Amino acid sequence: MSTHTSTRAVRPPTLVEAFIPVVLMIAFLGMSVVNASSLPELPVISPVLRGLAGLPVVGSLLHSGLTPHIPLIFGTVIASLMGIRLGMTWGEIERGMVDGIVVALPACLILMVIGMLIGTWIAAGIVPTMIDLGLRLISPSVFLFTTCAICAIVSLVTGSSWSTAGTVGIALIGVGHGLNIPLPMVAGAIISGAYFGDKMSPISDTTVLAPSVAGTDVFTHVRHMVYTTGPSLIIALVLYALLGLRYGADTMDLAGIESITRALGEKFTIHGALLIPPLLVIVMVAFRIPALPALLAGSVIGGATAMLVQDMSLAETMAVAQTGYAAETGVQAVDTLLNRGGMISMLPTVALIVCALSFGGVMERTGMLGVIAAAILRVARTTGSLIAATVCTCVGMNVIAPDQYLSIVVPGRMYREAYHKAGLHPKNLSRALEDAGTITSPLIPWNSCGAYMWATLGVFPFAYLPYAFLNLINPLVSILLGYLGWTITKVPPPEAHPPAVPPVSRESRS
Repeated sequence: MSTHTSTRAVRPPTLVEAFIPVVLMIAFLGMSVVNASSLPELPVISPVLRGLAGLPVVGSLLHSGLTPHIPLIFGTVIASLMGIRLGMTWGEIERGMVDGIVVALPACLILMVIGMLIGTWIAAGIVPTMIDLGLRLISPSVFLFTTCAICAIVSLVTGSSWSTAGTVGIALIGVGHGLNIPLPMVAGAIISGAYFGDKMSPISDTTVLAPSVAGTDVFTHVRHMVYTTGPSLIIALVLYALLGLRYGADTMDLAGIESITRALGEKFTIHGALLIPPLLVIVMVAFRIPALPALLAGSVIGGATAMLVQDMSLAETMAVAQTGYAAETGVQAVDTLLNRGGMISMLPTVALIVCALSFGGVMERTGMLGVIAAAILRVARTTGSLIAATVCTCVGMNVIAPDQYLSIVVPGRMYREAYHKAGLHPKNLSRALEDAGTITSPLIPWNSCGAYMWATLGVFPFAYLPYAFLNLINPLVSILLGYLGWTITKVPPPEAHPPAVPPVSRESRS
């Protein structure tokens, strides 16, 4: 076996070199995922898009509406070529890809289990029961407000946005569809509520991760986030209440709702006891059982319920867990709601996460991420600009190194010393990390969180982005308070030294 190793010198990238893969990847992504033919006429934007669509070769992308997989691979190729130009070997670049992908393997496992859970819960009548109950009890005018509030409560108890979306979220999507409320609005309300608990619950992994990286404790961190997340949730709930006023009894399709509930009743045994499995999953997660075994237990319970209550065979139940449920009720709205789930349905999303984190891994291994962040840090000279830089870096990490954990860990390590030199308490850093890193992750389609919500709720992230009010408002409130100096805590002189960073443990995905 050869023991020869490369002696080539690896030089650090310049800022221009670091930005080249990012700019090309984002341009290719933007042109691929946007279908200009389906967009409404927009001032300034529409003429620009028409001009770009006329370009040779690349212009055709603007009419494709492709998924982000290939553009992300293209970005990875450009980043890899840049790494080779800097003097790195292919083996080093490949290790960067693998290290990036390893971060998301727990998320990929959870995604496949969520697919199984959705399929078995539909077959068991659990999701149909929740949809039927919601259609009978919830008024359209308060539905968006109620959706956000319910998801906020469930996620606060469980500490998990993913579990919230995968349980009550899929039912609320069905209820919103039945009430004739646009699904992007429904998905936005679900995600706003789900991510409130994801960042405020002391049992959430991101809520533990952020203060660990910044150098403070969990409860100090949670108390400090109240000043930014509390007002953001209140504003979001007010906006959902106002938005819901557009939908009332006069907008309800009563005949359509009746046909949905009748079709559900004919196809499934509908009973309140079928709400027990979701409650059991919520309780398991609330008692700190990791998300993967809790959701797997939920899918097993769903399969057993399908056999006991809906008279399905073991073979049929296993097929549903693998390939999803296929409804044939004769009512198109019901079939649209229920034809989903299965482990296989999540494989495109798993592939998307692998492609995205390959790009992020190469960017981190080549040092290009560090160069970009350092350039941002050089312009942060005041408290407000430092917090704004932290927020922007976290959002950028969610875009170019697309994983929620990386958007907290990397900026946290990079800015920790800057906060210390500015005399700022570490809780200011931990709050900014969550106000941007945690909260904006589901808004990016190729981020692991955005990909998960897209697969689970069936709504493209760019479609629900304008309605994810909490996720949009929270980073802005964080920046505003930074510039105003409100709730910004200085370090008392006896504590004016950088605290040790404890080891970070990430057992489960939020």
